[in-house]
Amino acid sequence: MAYNEQLADRSREIISLTENNVEEKAMFGGLCFMVNDKMALGIEKERLMVRIDPAVYEEVLEKEGCRPMDFTGRVMKGYVFVDAAAVTTKKKLEYWINLALAYNKIAKPSKKKTSKKK
Repeated sequence: MAYNEQLADRSREIISLTENNVEEKAMFGGLCFMVNDKMALGIEKERLMVRIDPAVYEEVLEKEGCRPMDFTGRVMKGYVFVDAAAVTTKKKLEYWINLALAYNKIAKPSKKKTSKKK
């Protein structure tokens, strides 16, 4: 198991309450939830990866179990990791998912990679 499947199931259930255009992709050795063709959140090992509004980045870093996302060794502003131990209740998990979904509505999609034809 590369990621916490129970956390993925709980996240999937919450996302499905409000979102229809959701795609799950294997990414980062875990699972990523794409909402409206944009990365919203993911599950990696025993933690959530949450894409948030950079304007609230510093504020949310003060929340329990939250730390900067440094997956590649470099901090990515606008993304945070949240330990699974910090989202043990539905209310706590909903907070992070709702934060991701709120930003997803205004986030720019990533640029599509074009394949080079020979």
